[in-house]
Amino acid sequence: MRQSPAIRQAMQRLGRAMGPDVLNKVHALFNDEQLRLAERQPPLVTDVSYGPHERHRLDIYRPAHATQHSKLPILVFVHGGGFLKGDKGDSHWYNASVGRFAAQQGFIGAVLNYRLAPDFTWPAGGEDVGQCVSWLSAHIAEYGGNADNIILAGTSAGAVHVATYFQLNPHSTEVKGLIFLSGLYGVTPLDERDELYYGESSLYPQRMPLTALINCSLPMFIACSEFDPPRFQQEWLGLMQERFAVTQQLDHGMLVAGHNHYSIAGHIGTSDTRLADEMVAFINHCTRR
Repeated sequence: MRQSPAIRQAMQRLGRAMGPDVLNKVHALFNDEQLRLAERQPPLVTDVSYGPHERHRLDIYRPAHATQHSKLPILVFVHGGGFLKGDKGDSHWYNASVGRFAAQQGFIGAVLNYRLAPDFTWPAGGEDVGQCVSWLSAHIAEYGGNADNIILAGTSAGAVHVATYFQLNPHSTEVKGLIFLSGLYGVTPLDERDELYYGESSLYPQRMPLTALINCSLPMFIACSEFDPPRFQQEWLGLMQERFAVTQQLDHGMLVAGHNHYSIAGHIGTSDTRLADEMVAFINHCTRR
């Protein structure tokens, strides 16, 4: 289904603005639908430890019909939050809804927390994604997942951490595809705010994953939203262009009309299935379902 006119109008009014007030308004727009999804799809387990830090925790979602022996593909979702905040959800639908959506589509959904700046700086986020992948490879079969079919997805800072995971592990065999929603890859200059994670600006070029992503052989789905701030749109377009220059083949990409930086992930699982349908098709392609 497509986006309702009322949601479209609300998004137009919000425009490209970011901040807590905009995020709260996005929550309100999708709250009813996402709460219904939460009722239909509770987590299988919550706060599973995948590493030694207190934020090394993940929640796992599984389809109601599945069993321990189902061997389902796994969609791992990494939340955003500007490197400084954010949470996997569970008690609140935001971010958790992506895990629930995955289970509704016949996958295992895994939504994780990771260490935050300024206490933990680059490449902590990518390292945490790597620890989570290692844990899933060793244990997800106990929950009905196929460790040979892991897809990583992230939004905003979470997309950065997914990209950094590949930068640190360019020869990884566990992961079959990468989904980036409104991320930063190294196309545009460092924003001063991001120095809390990356360090001083002189370190930025070598720490960004752009070069690794340009030469990545894994399938990618690269998306941003119509009402993303210009920097995120430029990152989306730049990564697509840089990769095309090397591969001479467009990646699976999408400009998600009628959404902003927060709703691009926050609406997943609602009746607006345009992005969700493309994600499902991409996951099925990567896992050869």
